[in-house]
Amino acid sequence: MTISTGTKLGHYEIRSKIGEGGMGEVYQAEDTRLHRNVALKVLPADLAANRDRMRRFEQEAQSAAALSHPNIAQIFEIGEDGGTHFIAMEFVDGQTLRQLIRAGKTDLAKLLRYLQHAAEGLAKAHAAGIIHRDLKPDNIMVTRDGHAKILDFGLSKLVEGQGDAGTRRDGDEVTTVALSPRHPISPSVTSPGLVMGTVGYMSPEQAQGKTGEIDQRSDVFSFGCILFEVVTGRRAFEGKDPIDSLNKIIREPAPPISEFRPDLPSQLQRIIRRCLAKDPEDRYQTIKDLAIELRDLRHELASTAAADLTATPSGLGDAARSVASGATQSMSPSSTSSIGAGIWRHKLVTAIVITVLALGAMGVGMFLHARNTEVAIESIAVLPFQNKSTEGDTEYLSDGLTESLIYRLSQLPNLKVSPTSSVLRYKGKDIDPIKVGRELDVSAVLSGRITQRGENLTISAELVDVRTNKLLWGDHYDRKTAELLATQREIAHEIVDNLRIKVSPAEKSLAKHYTESNEAYQLYLKGRFYWNKRTREALKKAIDYFNQAIERDPGFALAYAGLADCYVVPANELPPSESMPKAKAAAMRALELDDSLAEAHTSLGRVLAVYDWDWAEAEREFKRAIELNPRYAIAHQWYGGYFESMHRFNEAIAEEKRALELDPLSPILTFSLGLGFYYARDYDKAIEYYQKTLELDPNFPPAYGQLPAAYEQKGMYDQALAGFQKGFGLESGGEWYFAGGGLGHVYAVTRKTNEARAVLDELKRRSDQEYERKDRIALIYVGLGEKDQALAWLEKAYQDRAFNLAWLNVEPRWDSLRSDLRFKDLVRRVGLPQ
Repeated sequence: MTISTGTKLGHYEIRSKIGEGGMGEVYQAEDTRLHRNVALKVLPADLAANRDRMRRFEQEAQSAAALSHPNIAQIFEIGEDGGTHFIAMEFVDGQTLRQLIRAGKTDLAKLLRYLQHAAEGLAKAHAAGIIHRDLKPDNIMVTRDGHAKILDFGLSKLVEGQGDAGTRRDGDEVTTVALSPRHPISPSVTSPGLVMGTVGYMSPEQAQGKTGEIDQRSDVFSFGCILFEVVTGRRAFEGKDPIDSLNKIIREPAPPISEFRPDLPSQLQRIIRRCLAKDPEDRYQTIKDLAIELRDLRHELASTAAADLTATPSGLGDAARSVASGATQSMSPSSTSSIGAGIWRHKLVTAIVITVLALGAMGVGMFLHARNTEVAIESIAVLPFQNKSTEGDTEYLSDGLTESLIYRLSQLPNLKVSPTSSVLRYKGKDIDPIKVGRELDVSAVLSGRITQRGENLTISAELVDVRTNKLLWGDHYDRKTAELLATQREIAHEIVDNLRIKVSPAEKSLAKHYTESNEAYQLYLKGRFYWNKRTREALKKAIDYFNQAIERDPGFALAYAGLADCYVVPANELPPSESMPKAKAAAMRALELDDSLAEAHTSLGRVLAVYDWDWAEAEREFKRAIELNPRYAIAHQWYGGYFESMHRFNEAIAEEKRALELDPLSPILTFSLGLGFYYARDYDKAIEYYQKTLELDPNFPPAYGQLPAAYEQKGMYDQALAGFQKGFGLESGGEWYFAGGGLGHVYAVTRKTNEARAVLDELKRRSDQEYERKDRIALIYVGLGEKDQALAWLEKAYQDRAFNLAWLNVEPRWDSLRSDLRFKDLVRRVGLPQ
């Protein structure tokens, strides 16, 4: 019975009839409370009258209503008014996939995109334990702005248990509804059950009435049928009548798509063949895996610029379209009576069947539960995202996204995350995630790609379980550059969900929004990109980008922490009187905004130690940083430096080892452990770690300043000279910055006085023109035995608050001055133990 326009059902007012389906008539209506358009399905009286069927339907519909995904049409309400039962659903303004296939004008790449979106929505439902059971082109709508939405989740429960209800038409599709298999389709089908679904799209297990065996892989089969029809314009299993079609679904393979579209890639045939495998174990085990394959296929089609691929090829033309429209098959009561032999002949058999079906459903539930309770991932490596952009100055996007994900995931207490230095060696390389995962000794590997075209970003990411070679998760994001920040957060949360990590409400760092300004965030990423290079020129760029980020968002705590990091590292070569106050101010501002930032506490601790010489406060800051983030390697490294200054070498080496455990491929952390052994006067160990540093980075400048110093302390003067001289090949004045004082000192102690004075003169000349650490000049005077000059230059270094004075009491090259009262007074003034 058609309901007239203006009729009210509850708080919904009917506007127009828009369709008729197996579950009743469909109307467009207005929700008079929320003033929105909805689709109302009015249920036939005979369906709604069965209380048991309605109860089971309502249970599943409630679960379906809880689904929230952009590719699922949402169920709003199940209602009743004056004996009329209805379902209020999201109104989707667009066309069905069936209509698009018939029109034959839609580009294949677009159709594949719609199907990818539908698969992503289906994956959301499957993750919630909801199976559609009746996927077909009519149940996929494409909105006017090009988004696919799946319809009718949860409605299949409504038609279960109808006995010999026969068939109901849904447009020109025929849905077989709860047919009792009195006449098995084949002698091999011995299990009684309900044949449910739509002929041509149901899975073999549905066609045989094996209700207890239906799980998410049944939807995968139906999805494969749709995919076949999208690319060929034909049904995958066409028969002369419904029974013949069901037999083909059970017994015969679908024809290869090359029979209809020889121009299509073989990968598409492989995808369809796997979907349509008769044995569920041979299909895609999750629809998410299929969605990822479709996404990758779309990218390949786009990259090869396939010319005008359409859903119905020109060679098929009207014939194919007539097949698409005429392939609808009717199942009359006479034809359905031949499906199955008399199984349900009396109530006892019926009771047995219900029991078997219930046990089967429990088995499926247990199976799905087992699949969703796999061993949690305990460690992960985020590989450098591949930058596929053709535009310049976009490297910061890929590096920044990688660094941000590493940072966010490393906040989780139960997850070990490979640090940036460990994964950086894979940048720009074609990698095998399984091999990389084993090399890094992690359980899972995340890899991805990012492409920028103007204001458009395309980001794809895949998470692989290294232990099982299983794709855990993958997704594709088409976004605007202005949405990068939100997308990065979205990816991080998706990863956490798929790692099966439980994040407690107290663990806020992953969800923390450091800024709402995407522009500020991109500037921050650029700043971190250049900070990681640690050269003088790169640090200048980093400082500029961090300042710009702060201008865009003065409340952006991470940007202040980045600025502090730039000023606190000695590589910037600024006078301490200029760099350290700026570092301190930036760190303190970051902590005013967010006292939980371990990075800012660490940088503040560094300033307090090497510039303020406030050792007690420095230790408090280092301890606080480690308390906030025990896996922040730099905090352990710089805390180790504090212990060196305090002459507590066992604790220093323990902290530096912990830092290296957290970041085992970091040159600076390997170098720092070598430095700890050097100050502890274990020169063999120091040399070992300095050499490891150069294996990691053959051009690491600090190693050329310290490895030769360790050789010198062992009396290996030739190796010391060769090492210092090798450092002179470094760029950007690094030969003087790291090697000058040490080289002059070795020349002096080996009686090469002329060479020593030549280096001395050069350093003094440079000190007249720019900031030069005075302790380096003092070091050469110590080698020459000129103590007064050495102490005079050390006093100048004290006035400058030179960086290395923090280790004045443990550096072995000052040993000849230790008995001098002036030196002891200097140590006291720096606040170091004698």
